[in-house]
Amino acid sequence: MTESMKNFEVDIPSLLQDGIKLLVYAGEYDLICNWLGNSRWVDNMEWFGRKEFLSAAFVPFKVDGVEAGLRKSYGDLTFLKVYNAGHLVPMDQPKASLEMLRRWMKGEPM
Repeated sequence: MTESMKNFEVDIPSLLQDGIKLLVYAGEYDLICNWLGNSRWVDNMEWFGRKEFLSAAFVPFKVDGVEAGLRKSYGDLTFLKVYNAGHLVPMDQPKASLEMLRRWMKGEPM
C-alpha cells in the first residue's frame, strides 16, 4: 500500500527560494482542511521570508467591490481565506474562485 498523505511543506521553502509563486487558500468553513490550520502551518513554515510574512497584515480580497476573503502575502507566498466557502471553494464561491485564479495566473495583486 502506498501512503496517500505526503507532507509537501518540506518542499515548499526550496520552491519559494527558486522564485516559484505559491498560493495557499482555504474556505472559512472547511472542516477537512480548515483555514486556521492552513494559516498556522504557513506561518510556521521555515523559509527565508518567514519573518516578513508573519509581520504582514491581512487585507481584504475584494471581488466586484465586495469583500470575498482575507489575504496575506509576502514575496512569492500568498495565503487566502475565502469567505462563505467549505472544502470545495470553487463550488461554494465560483465567482471569487475564478477571480482568484485569474489574478493569480496573470500575476495581478489579489
